[in-house]
Parts: sequence; structure tokens; C-alpha cells
Amino acid sequence: MSRALDATPYRGVPDGKMDRLARRGGIPDPLIWLAFAAAATSTIRLGTNVLVLPEHQPVVFAKAASTLDHLSKGRLMLGLGVGEFPEEYAACGMDFTNRGKRMDEYIEAITTLWRDDVASYDGEYVSFDQIECRPWPMNRAIPLHIGGNSEAAIRRTARYGDGYFPFIFPGEDLKVALPHLIERAKEETLAAGRDPDELEITSGGARTVEEAKWYASVGVDRIGVPVRASSINEMRDELNRFSDEVIAKTLDL
Repeated sequence: MSRALDATPYRGVPDGKMDRLARRGGIPDPLIWLAFAAAATSTIRLGTNVLVLPEHQPVVFAKAASTLDHLSKGRLMLGLGVGEFPEEYAACGMDFTNRGKRMDEYIEAITTLWRDDVASYDGEYVSFDQIECRPWPMNRAIPLHIGGNSEAAIRRTARYGDGYFPFIFPGEDLKVALPHLIERAKEETLAAGRDPDELEITSGGARTVEEAKWYASVGVDRIGVPVRASSINEMRDELNRFSDEVIAKTLDL
């Protein structure tokens, strides 16, 4: 994250600052973080929310993600977005202005590397010939959940996504914005010749049974719940309470 006084504001919080995340240990690299979690678990799914794909070299990223999926026995899901910070792109040596076009090519390239025994791809921004990317993902694919709220993100979801992760900005009316975004994603998925009922919707985050029921009623399949605790014991207690008070009472949704 940029610490410059004139840095691009983070639109995910009202004050535009990411200080709260920094105080809690920053934002770990998601694949390394999930590898750590995968080694200590055996059944939970592992997902990113969301990884800015155009900041990565796609062939290297494909190898890292497929390795994690293989070692975790197919538990990885990838939430992917284009991001909104020019400073991040500059620090990574990546072009900010063409990130949407590169995102599309990168998705095509990485899925080709996972799918084909010997893969080739020839695009404007990424090109390779007769490359083997092993270990392959367990299912020769990793579910891709496209994040964002723009029309471009919705079209990308319809074309490439196994799921959609709509983003609702602070100040927006959740009960208006979320159903609208889900409806648009389903419409575009159908227009793309795909079954909209197979598109998984992730949103967050319900903390009560009533909230969970509302999310389910508008088509959300999975909710994300940020943990507020700051210690391991407090985290365990918080998640146990959430399991007893919400998950156990909403298993049929």
C-alpha cells in the first residue's frame, strides 16, 4: 500500500485509508497465506478476496496457484480483480491503463496452462509456446470468482467466471445495489450462452441468522465474514459463536 500523502484513496472504507489493515499485520500475500492454512487443515476451501491478477506475471502465477491447488488436493478458489491503485501497478512495474485487457488475456493464458498437457498461447500481452505447467491443478482447473461492480467486471464474469464477487462500496444501499449486480451478472451469463444458475455468488457478510437469510434470498451462495478478534483464543471463540449462532441455524439455506 502506498503511504504517499497524495495516494489514491481506498474506496472500501469511508475515510479512504487502509490503516486498520496495517495495524492488524498488513495484507499478506494470499497464496503464501493460504499455503500456510492449507498445511494445517484438510477440508476447508481456500479462497482469495480478491487477488489483483494484472499485477502478476501470468505464467509464474499459474505455476504458483496450480502448485497450491495440487498440494491442498483441489481446495483452492481464486477471487480475481483488476484493482484500482496506480501506485501498486507502478511499484510492480506493470501498466495500469491496460489492466482490463491484460486481465482477460491472463485468465485465458492461465486456464490454458492448467488445462493442456502442453500449452501454447499467443496474445497481445502474453505469449508462450509448448509449455508444460506442472504440477497441474487437481481438476485441471481452479474455480475463478471475478470481483468488482463495473460492467466490465460483470462481462468478465459472464465470459470466464465460475463465480461472481460483487463489491458494494460504503454509502451504497446494500439491499438495492447487491440484488442489481447479481441480476446483471446472471443476465450477462445467460447472454454469453452459459447457465446462470451455475454461477456461484459470494458476498459478505452476515453476522445474524436474519442477515444470512436475506443474502440467501437474493441469490448469494457464500458469505464472507471478517473476523474482528485480535488473538488466537479470541478468534477461536468468535468463530465458535458464529458457528453456533448462525451456521448451525442456516444449513438449509
